[in-house]
Amino acid sequence: MSVRELLVLGTASQVPTRHRNHNGYLLRWDGEGILFDPGEGTQRQMLRAGAAAHDLHRICVTHFHGDHSLGLAGVIQRINLDRVPHQVTAHYPRSGQHFFERLRYATAYHETVELTEAPVDADGPVATVPGYTLEARRLSHPVESYGYRLVEPDGRRMLPDRLAAHGIAGPDVGRLQRDGVLNGVTLDEVSEVRRGQRFAFVMDTRLCDGVPALAEGCDLLVIESTFLDEDAALAADHGHLTAGQAAGVAAAAGVRHLVLTHFSQRYADPGEFERQARAAGYTGGLTVARDLQRVPVPKRR
Repeated sequence: MSVRELLVLGTASQVPTRHRNHNGYLLRWDGEGILFDPGEGTQRQMLRAGAAAHDLHRICVTHFHGDHSLGLAGVIQRINLDRVPHQVTAHYPRSGQHFFERLRYATAYHETVELTEAPVDADGPVATVPGYTLEARRLSHPVESYGYRLVEPDGRRMLPDRLAAHGIAGPDVGRLQRDGVLNGVTLDEVSEVRRGQRFAFVMDTRLCDGVPALAEGCDLLVIESTFLDEDAALAADHGHLTAGQAAGVAAAAGVRHLVLTHFSQRYADPGEFERQARAAGYTGGLTVARDLQRVPVPKRR
């Protein structure tokens, strides 16, 4: 049975707290696992959450600040220790190649797994597989940063009443799907487009063109909201978003479910992030992320 869900491993920004680990997010997408921004402690958080190194197929790093990448060393070594039987691909800003290499070889260990380095240096697709295309967009932060967007190809939904009206049943349905036409009946006459699902991951950034481009039409958007709106000037100075800014983007982009995360330790009341997100006009599904929480990708409409 396919599973599409976000496993939240950590939700703190620069400094972890007693209740929030550094960043870490595992997207389960059917049979694949994509790990985003493994901060310090990610390996242990995976253990607590019931996730294993074997679950990982890709690692996506937005940028090389420590709270988004210091966990790479442990995760990569665990992948090798557990002899993960499939290829694992790592995406990260090309300008941080030296940081990636230092983290990959931070200590001595025995390499047993094919880890493919696939650095990012421009907007556009970074990987295309049968189930999805992974795209990257440049963001605005003091160091080079990219957000990621997963787009499932559109499919077709067969319409039983129209199939019956044309007398098409059994193996003929498969033939029609494969060939596009059967006995003069086209696929368009008996089906409709089934829009592919979309997921986006937007971390440390000011408002910029890349943020709405990543968020557009997403079923699930994971986005930083480091600051509350009253600290908008501080957010801009440090290259971050507020809760209201993140929610405003989500509302304009038609996001179905919004996950706010990457919270500054200065705020004691998580509920204020939700209140400000709603005040910004976002009316869809909303999660103020907690460590070890699971957030399902919304079911198709």
